[in-house]
Amino acid sequence: MALKIFEIDPALKGVQSQIWERINGYKWWKEELETKEGGIAKFAEGYRIYGFNKDKDGYTFREWLPNAKQVFLIGQFNDWQNTTPLTSEGFGRWAVHLPDQADGSPALPHPCQIKVRIETNDGQWIERVPAWTKLAWQDHTTNLFNGVFWEPPAADQYVFTHARPAKPENLKIYEAHVGMASGDPKVATYADFARDVLPRIKRLGYNCVQLMAIA
Repeated sequence: MALKIFEIDPALKGVQSQIWERINGYKWWKEELETKEGGIAKFAEGYRIYGFNKDKDGYTFREWLPNAKQVFLIGQFNDWQNTTPLTSEGFGRWAVHLPDQADGSPALPHPCQIKVRIETNDGQWIERVPAWTKLAWQDHTTNLFNGVFWEPPAADQYVFTHARPAKPENLKIYEAHVGMASGDPKVATYADFARDVLPRIKRLGYNCVQLMAIA
């Protein structure tokens, strides 16, 4: 199979092997996701499966860690100790069920800082911020980040006051990084982004915003 791109740009012929490696890798993962996850679109809604998800008697925490030998959920709730193991569910999925306490409150208090501690298949121990965390806070003494179990009580939750916009027939996507939305040498805030960038996005005719690197 030949690719038209090599005729359009002959300079790419020198890196054909790398390009084909990426194409074949994409095809392999596409087939894996079709077979084991119900397709790319379903896998893209991973937040419905991974991270913390509420069920009838608590929360289930799930991560996708295909190179893990064993996994622990650690954090302020267990003094950062390996006392809350996750169980492998196959295809790289690891999960633990966290039953609510007797009074109905979550097993983890809000807001509780957490990480996953992983032993990899080659015996290394590493710690990671959960990929589907809703929030991450930086420890400015180490410059490292921790995930946060963010489940505020109903009284503290934001309630939308405006109706959801109608779904457009076609998307014009503006890809943005909130932290870079400032001309000043700082990490911009969501308020900076809303004040300085959103009006420009609207003025240029975009109807969809894709936020990058939120965590």
